[in-house]
Amino acid sequence: MSIRIERERCVGCGACVEACPGNLIKFDPDGRAFIRRPEDCWGCASCMKECRSEAIFYYLGADVGGRGALMQVKRDGAISRWIIRGYDGATFTIVVDRKQANKY
Repeated sequence: MSIRIERERCVGCGACVEACPGNLIKFDPDGRAFIRRPEDCWGCASCMKECRSEAIFYYLGADVGGRGALMQVKRDGAISRWIIRGYDGATFTIVVDRKQANKY
């Protein structure tokens, strides 16, 4: 499991660099984020949750039943939308109210 960073969307804010517990995300010479060794990614999704430019996708490989799907987080106030785009183009959205997420 790993992340993918879309260079064209990255605005170079550094939120992902700060959020990565493995110190795996760096800046390229143009000031855009990249992950040097995706295979070292822990899959924690911290960077993806912090990215405001929606440039980071989580790769859902076959090992987690994703068959190459990509997942992305979009935030709107207290609401997070976890959007899963399948390899076939189909999308599925999970809506999470972050204020209620830890209530059981």
